[in-house]
Amino acid sequence: MKLFHLVLWRLSLALVVVFTVWAGLFYMAIIEEVNDEVDDSLEDYSEQLIVRSLLGEKMPDTSNGSNNQYYLYEVSKEYAAAYPQITYRDEMVYITEKREEEPARVLITIFRASNDRYMELVVYTPTIEKMDLQRAILGWIVFLYVLLLLVILLITAWVYRRNMKPLYRLLGWLDRYQLGHPNEPLDNQTKITEFHHLNETVSEFAERNEKLFEQQKQFIGNASHEMQTPLAICRNRLEMLMEDESLSERQLGELIKTHRTLENLTRMNRSLLLLCKIENGQYMDRHQVCLNELLKHYVDDYREVYAYRKIRVEMELKESFCVEMNDSLATVLVTNLLKNAFVHNVDGGVIRIETSRQAFVIRNTGSEALDGKRIFERFYQGKKKEGSTGLGLALADTICKMSQLQIRYFYEKDLHCFEISKSFQNPSSSL
Repeated sequence: MKLFHLVLWRLSLALVVVFTVWAGLFYMAIIEEVNDEVDDSLEDYSEQLIVRSLLGEKMPDTSNGSNNQYYLYEVSKEYAAAYPQITYRDEMVYITEKREEEPARVLITIFRASNDRYMELVVYTPTIEKMDLQRAILGWIVFLYVLLLLVILLITAWVYRRNMKPLYRLLGWLDRYQLGHPNEPLDNQTKITEFHHLNETVSEFAERNEKLFEQQKQFIGNASHEMQTPLAICRNRLEMLMEDESLSERQLGELIKTHRTLENLTRMNRSLLLLCKIENGQYMDRHQVCLNELLKHYVDDYREVYAYRKIRVEMELKESFCVEMNDSLATVLVTNLLKNAFVHNVDGGVIRIETSRQAFVIRNTGSEALDGKRIFERFYQGKKKEGSTGLGLALADTICKMSQLQIRYFYEKDLHCFEISKSFQNPSSSL
């Protein structure tokens, strides 16, 4: 979720709570004020009635035309002692003048008359319909809430967008930034202290990364030159020792094993250096490359090697699979997959190559499926195969990611299948 949406969501939720509490308090305040005014009126009216009753004057009609009504009757001393002298309550009463029931405010008071008698006076007057008041208040609160919410959100959005412009400019610059390539300088003028400090920190971080990147590229270049030369010298010296006729068969066998290990170390060194160069963006130049031609060329070169293990090669190049990628990396990708199909094959097996406009698949015979989740990890080999460094498929995966391709492994009909595609497709539909 974007920060802008999160701010608006939390602000809306807070406003709902605030307006709900405010509406409740507002309603209670209105009802309290209305009741207070009506109670004062009832007290005045009841006092007039009590005075007239105590003075023995003629009492007014129980319904005086003003919707105020009263009842006066004698109660026992025990009843008077059991109840408070004055109470207020709301109830529905029948209004004689209107001949209907309406909500009314009722005052009940007990006073002592002459001859030690106790009288109860019930006075009531119609009051507001509280349910109608609640609906009216609710309607206006909803209207007010919607209006204020929209205004507050619009103002908040405007303020947020205006004040967060430096952040969005910085994010845009970071999106366009590419390590090891010419980048435009960060032009993000702002008076906000935090954003100004953030701009300086990001610029310094980018400069440090550029320096480290250049140092790493220089190290890789130097390591490639310095390590390959001693390895080549060691191989040559071993080969010269192996030509010595005075060596025993046991000594010659040990030298052959050492030479084989050194060859494997040399290939591993080349693969690791190539991986580093790819990840450092040293193969950025791209051209339209047709992998069908590369497949034909290298399959012809490897036929003798395949024939040594009686491996049959079947090619079905329906359409040309052409992509924008680096020429050298395209060669590495094809040769690594073809080598992998040979190393992890069985004697007398088959290598089947198929192409289309969107993908090409290399299949080879296999006895059981590999771990599809780990097969592209560096140095993962499953069952150890002679001549394998464990970096071939990792290299292929890195090249595909850099070239906007997808590599996928699946196992079907006793065949290991590696699919290179421009977009993800099902095995059955890609070719």
